[in-house]
Amino acid sequence: MSRIQQCLQSLKQQGRKALIPYVTAGDPEPGVTVGLMHAMVEAGADIIELGIPFSDPMADGPVIQLACERALVHGTRLVDVLEMVKNFRQQDSQTPVVLMGYLNPIEAIGYDNFLTQASEAGVDGVLTVDLPPEEADSFCEGLKAKGMDAIFLIAPTTTDERIKRICAAGSGYVYYVSVKGVTGSSALDVDAVASNVDKIRQHTSLPVGVGFGIRDAESAAAVAEVADGVIVGSVLVNKIAELQQQVDQIPAAVAEILVSMRSAMDQ
Repeated sequence: MSRIQQCLQSLKQQGRKALIPYVTAGDPEPGVTVGLMHAMVEAGADIIELGIPFSDPMADGPVIQLACERALVHGTRLVDVLEMVKNFRQQDSQTPVVLMGYLNPIEAIGYDNFLTQASEAGVDGVLTVDLPPEEADSFCEGLKAKGMDAIFLIAPTTTDERIKRICAAGSGYVYYVSVKGVTGSSALDVDAVASNVDKIRQHTSLPVGVGFGIRDAESAAAVAEVADGVIVGSVLVNKIAELQQQVDQIPAAVAEILVSMRSAMDQ
């Protein structure tokens, strides 16, 4: 059983839901990321999604596009992200870490090389936005062989047939995108989320994490009522952008947002 599976199973037994924050590795500079990861865990994060900076993040809106640009200004590469995970693991051997990004950086260093380095660094799961499950068999098998989970996105427009295919390919959890469009867009409709999460659960026993549109404690608590995990990104990345000239303040400011969400989710 992977660390992700153990984490989500333990939370389920406690009657709690996972808080899963996303930040872009290397934003606003590489030296911030590992300390920020530890601060998020202390604030109540159960799983961390760590974005791999990429020059053309087509599924992301302006907030995370700019985060990638800030990270890339400092030359943050996939190998640097793996080194950050390795450093994080020196103090934290429990919190699952999911790498989230696009296929090009992985292809650039080679699939086998990536799988070996990610496993050795302590990565628990990989979400590759532009790798459809229909083309992911060998990659998923490679992840499984190294004890890592393959995580896939499901959109509001995904058909039942494709939901089955995605859930069959994935492990750990599935990531339901709660709004149409790029990250940071649209308003959250919790009733629609509940309906679509129920539809996904008809096809899988995998936990369902919900992301996009979760901006505050109230929306986090509402999503926690209907999903197994609450994935929050843009509001954190916005806070990082606000404080990019006061980097020492970033961990505490991000932690404050997560503490309020964790408290609301646990009530």
